[in-house]
Amino acid sequence: MSAKPIFVATHPRACSTAFERVFMTRKDSLQCIHEPFGDAFYFGPERLSTRYEDDKEARVASGFSTSTFKSIFDRIEREATEGKRVFIKDIIHYLVPPDGKPASIAPSLFKVKRGIGTNGESNGLTNGHVDTEKVNGVATNGGASVKAEVPPYPYATEAEPENPTVVPLELLSKFHFTFLIRDPHYSIPSYFRCTIPPLDDVTGFHDFSPSEAGYDEVRRVFEYLRKVGLVGPRVATTHAEDAANKETNGTTHQRNGSSHKGGVEICVVDADDLLDNPSLMIETYCKSVGIPFEPKMLRWDTEEDHAAARAAFEKWKGFHEDAIASRELKPRAHAKLFKSEEEFDAEWREKFGEKGAKIIRETVNRNMADYHYMKQFALKV
Repeated sequence: MSAKPIFVATHPRACSTAFERVFMTRKDSLQCIHEPFGDAFYFGPERLSTRYEDDKEARVASGFSTSTFKSIFDRIEREATEGKRVFIKDIIHYLVPPDGKPASIAPSLFKVKRGIGTNGESNGLTNGHVDTEKVNGVATNGGASVKAEVPPYPYATEAEPENPTVVPLELLSKFHFTFLIRDPHYSIPSYFRCTIPPLDDVTGFHDFSPSEAGYDEVRRVFEYLRKVGLVGPRVATTHAEDAANKETNGTTHQRNGSSHKGGVEICVVDADDLLDNPSLMIETYCKSVGIPFEPKMLRWDTEEDHAAARAAFEKWKGFHEDAIASRELKPRAHAKLFKSEEEFDAEWREKFGEKGAKIIRETVNRNMADYHYMKQFALKV
């Protein structure tokens, strides 16, 4: 059974924080880390996002303007020494350059090979550490610093073949990856709402960026991890599916979360299935990743629980209020109703106007193929 830190890779507005709260109840055995890589993605000297590129004041005010990808990995490593298994939930596009741009390894994670380059330096690095002046676009000349108005990406570092992330495979291989997805018809308008009045004054996100939908990145990272053998080939199944397979084939596989290639089984959770049958989905997920399941994990309603959630989710104001206010993960009261595309369009026009509905429709359409691709691997209930 894998004992690696668990990494729940997802996209925005996938009910992932409610999912995370389930595992925050396991304070005895899990150390939960909430969306750590957004610090480097949005605010740090290696930032990939351009959202705050022209707002240095906001980057500094965030408290994460010095966060590099290495400093985040260092934090994860420190927390892994506390005797508990690490559980990370994060937006996977925080590790991937936006808009399909080619990836190269983040400078702070790039190891310089001695003898390459001149004066022991290569690609803006010195002795394996980030040269923060170069990363920040500061050139030095005779002791004087000249600020260059350029974003830190693209990095002047090498890429790893086919790796869509800025993290070397050596580090990716330290995690037990699972995935959480949601139909774009629901996640995209939910995200759009966070970027318009009145909620944008709370979130600080004053415009909607289709590049932050995240489905393309989920798929590309998933495909890469499959190709290098970090996940798969076995797909996680529920007890019912195991029983059906046994009845059909006369045999069943041992459910220990491992694949025969040394990776971990493919474990993809769809938020709709989670909301329909949370107990079965969480139990199956736990079996796949090697966490003992207890029904009481689905309820959190002590002051200690709520204080921990407020502290963990504080840095992303406005995005997690429902999860903070929640007390349990229970089946939704009413079954999800089928809606035609015309009905979705009418609903979005009513809520967001013609312009907003058009943006949402275009973004939904752009991401459906990636969602359907991931859906074929999802746990079935």
